[in-house]
Amino acid sequence: METSKKRSECPLSCSLDVFGDKWSLLIIRDLIFYKKGTYNDFLKSEEGIATNILASRLKALEENGIVEKSAHPDSKAKNLYKLTTKGIDLLPIIMEVYIWSDKYFTMPSEIKEIIKEAKKDKDKFVKQITKELKSK
Repeated sequence: METSKKRSECPLSCSLDVFGDKWSLLIIRDLIFYKKGTYNDFLKSEEGIATNILASRLKALEENGIVEKSAHPDSKAKNLYKLTTKGIDLLPIIMEVYIWSDKYFTMPSEIKEIIKEAKKDKDKFVKQITKELKSK
């Protein structure tokens, strides 16, 4: 997932090199929908990411400009991660995956509500979430 390695010139392949593994997408999901922002927040996700994998993915996402790391305002021992504009721009893709998943998988009711709201007016939904993410 280093910025310099590309498997091919295919846009899909290049994109997947940056954010295409499951852990990176789950970190991005947590930043968007669950307002997580610290290393420990990500460790508490129900998927159970290993510490070495989390550290590796956060580093790669930072190197690729998807997230940025800053000092935590309340603790010198913690870092705070947030999505960059480049990372926020993944929201429409993630919403399409949510909508696709809703068609084929059973979803918890709170996620079904998010999907239902997004389906009403995807552009409006994405603009609202984008605005919220950028205001942080």
